[in-house]
Amino acid sequence: MNIVYFSRNKLIDHKKFEFLLKQTNEPLSLFRETLKAGREALRTHHRRGASSQDIVHHHAWFVDQLLHYAWAHFQESLQPSIDMALIAVGGYGRGELHPYSDVDLLILLPQDDYQQISPFTEALLRFLWDIGLEVGHSVRSVKDCVSAAKADITVATNLMEARHIEGDVELLPKMQRRTEPNKLWAPRKFYEAKLAEQEARYRKYNETAYNLEPNIKEGPGGLRDLQTISWIIQRRYGVTDLRGLIDINFLNEEEYRALVRGRNFLWKLRIGLHYAAGRCEDRLLFEHQRTLAAELGYEDREGNLAVEQLMKRYYRTVKELRLLNEILLQTYEEENSAVNAQGEESLNDRFRINNGYLEAMDDRLFERHPEAILETFLLLTEHPDLKGIHAGTIRKIRANTDRINQSFRDDPANHKLFMTIMRQQYGITRVLRRMNALGVLGAYIPVFGGVVGQMQHDLFHVYTVDAHSLFVVRNLRRFFVDRFKSEFPFCSQIASKLAKPERLYLAGLFHDIAKGRGGDHSVLGEADSLDFCRQHNLSDYDSHFVSWLVRNHLLMSYTAQKEDISDTAVIARFVEKVGDQEHLDNLYLLSVADIRATSPHVWNAWKGKLLEELYIVATHALSLGKGNPIRMEDRISDAKEEAQKYINTGNISIDNAHEFWSSLRQDYFLRYNAEELAWHVNAIASTSAIDLPLVVIRHDSNLGAFVFLIYAAESDPFLSTVTGAFERLNLSITDARIHNTLSGFALYSFVVLTGAEEEAQVSELAALQHELRRLILNPNAETRPRVTRISRTLKQFPIEPRVRFDSTQSANTVMEVVAQDQPGLLHRVARCLWYCRVKLVSAKIGTFGERAEDVFIITDRDGNPVKDSATRNCLSSRIEDALSSGERSQSAKGASAI
Repeated sequence: MNIVYFSRNKLIDHKKFEFLLKQTNEPLSLFRETLKAGREALRTHHRRGASSQDIVHHHAWFVDQLLHYAWAHFQESLQPSIDMALIAVGGYGRGELHPYSDVDLLILLPQDDYQQISPFTEALLRFLWDIGLEVGHSVRSVKDCVSAAKADITVATNLMEARHIEGDVELLPKMQRRTEPNKLWAPRKFYEAKLAEQEARYRKYNETAYNLEPNIKEGPGGLRDLQTISWIIQRRYGVTDLRGLIDINFLNEEEYRALVRGRNFLWKLRIGLHYAAGRCEDRLLFEHQRTLAAELGYEDREGNLAVEQLMKRYYRTVKELRLLNEILLQTYEEENSAVNAQGEESLNDRFRINNGYLEAMDDRLFERHPEAILETFLLLTEHPDLKGIHAGTIRKIRANTDRINQSFRDDPANHKLFMTIMRQQYGITRVLRRMNALGVLGAYIPVFGGVVGQMQHDLFHVYTVDAHSLFVVRNLRRFFVDRFKSEFPFCSQIASKLAKPERLYLAGLFHDIAKGRGGDHSVLGEADSLDFCRQHNLSDYDSHFVSWLVRNHLLMSYTAQKEDISDTAVIARFVEKVGDQEHLDNLYLLSVADIRATSPHVWNAWKGKLLEELYIVATHALSLGKGNPIRMEDRISDAKEEAQKYINTGNISIDNAHEFWSSLRQDYFLRYNAEELAWHVNAIASTSAIDLPLVVIRHDSNLGAFVFLIYAAESDPFLSTVTGAFERLNLSITDARIHNTLSGFALYSFVVLTGAEEEAQVSELAALQHELRRLILNPNAETRPRVTRISRTLKQFPIEPRVRFDSTQSANTVMEVVAQDQPGLLHRVARCLWYCRVKLVSAKIGTFGERAEDVFIITDRDGNPVKDSATRNCLSSRIEDALSSGERSQSAKGASAI
């Protein structure tokens, strides 16, 4: 380790500064230049590898020196008539100052003589701002400090960290005596208030430290967690630094080192953030993550970007700090509870319940019997009323995790304990999360330990791999728990019939376990899960069952979201891979749980509908058995017969409905359910030719979507016109289907997700219907040019558009477009299709964070696959140019033209 030495003379040369100060009548420029030069020296020191402690402490000292001189200067020139003191508070009071942090000051007065000292304080504070210090200040008498501290715990906390800088040395001790714990904010009351503050802060950050752009100061596991511990302990024991916690036996040496190590790393990041942003910035924004990764020496390697390595270290650090915060606060609670309300109760000869917490009775239990580590977590599942593990027992587990070695992992007794946990009826998710937090899960399953804190640098995966995997297990568990049946009734119905749900939980635990290693994580995870299952004495069938789920965990979501599931060939291939109903049931549940666990914003009812449709069609195909493929004629006949029940015979006869249906090709009937088929024919039959184009909208509250039916004379540029109208109304199309009739008309179906579950008002639908039709009829109408701006976060993930074709697996051609997510994407693609003389059959618009992955089923103008290279090249070049990244200004006039 290189030690970088630094002399404080580089910040300020006192003799030189004092000489120049005596020579000038305009001290402002001298102070300003000295501050600028000193801060630049600190930045250079940082770039050369200085420790974070050096930077924050030297910076605080440097500002102290300037304040000494500024105070003396104004005392001499203005000569205030009363004594007062300049006090550092907050972080600056602790002697810690980051490059662009506020300098928090208190001007402390003996009495309420504010008017008398106003000229002095105003001149001093204005001067400090003018030289470049960002000052947070208050001017208070001792009495007012006491009143403010009583009313506001934030003020009381700031005053606890007060440090004298200049002026009357008696005032600060006087104020501190009057704000002692026996005068206000008694330790218990202070502890409860600080705990409530922390809980509120955690809620603000969604109870997780694993945010994509975390706040390293305020987020869970951040610097504020360390300060919270320090404040609470200081209020109770009078200890003012972390080292002092060892002296009162509140912290052991190893925990102290972990706290300091974590704090110093977060300080290093915060210093780098301030310099990168050129201001006070505590959010680890995407644009700074890459800069800091390079600054700290990380380099890209196969399957693992430098920025992902940095963020992995960050997430592991805050995970550790959050745990230590929890241990220390729980220890405080246990040691300072007035009464042991629940007493003690023996569970067995190793463990007891102590005031609601599980406690090991022998201090050396885990040292003598390492298997008792897993027994601890098994007992948690068997006693769901326990509040958790006793702080002392947590410490003993952490001190003995190194005993979870290869010998431990090879022990059949431990295999049995772990699988017993996985087969419990209650508490599996809670226990697995606890095992992960304490480092036990990663020690017992080393490949899982490898993905702890592993983040993918994109906007789609908002959790680390370990947190995501445990969310998947949690989602799977809820399918089997009665009180959650209302969340996903269909999934719960399937789950109720499943044998051996532990296989599904293991698949959830292992499905992403090989991420970050390079190569196909599904293939690598398949091997890892197979080895683990065999080692844990699962049957050969069950072991391969789990590993098959891991290998194919993306199969169903890919097929549902990117393939044409109305195509019988697609279903036949899918069913061939799945094999039987048991595999399909488990894969369906795993797919739903996986998508829901990726991000709070990824799952929606539309994706649920696609998966459910695929499941139902595949179940039917499996019921027919191999060699008995689904007969398209039977499906169409059944669809028509069912649709007849919903036809409004007051407007159309059944014969007229069949006449209309006879003008449509077979694939039309495979893409809609009976109610949708009837809705189409009811709407179209009641419309005369002179009223075309027909535009009808209904709100599907189950999907949280508007469904649009548009019927018009067949025209090649019409798709571009329609999608242009959608773009001008700021409506993002999720699904599009087009059906040309034999009589020269075209039926268009569009789905636009709204997220609203309540039924839309009739007037709202009528207005939207009218406006959409108006824009279709007047594509060149003058409207205000629309500017599409790419968000700050999207700009950090530029994606060059890519177009890929596949004609091997369908009667049509599949065109996949990958590009940066942007409004109006389908409209731009539609214009390119028209230009290249290609027809759209259907489209699925999928957004994955910053990435749009869209699938278009296309044909040439004769309805054949698009195979010639000239047409494909035309599409590729046009689409890639149209979807290139950057801000766009799209005039509505001429939007349908190329």
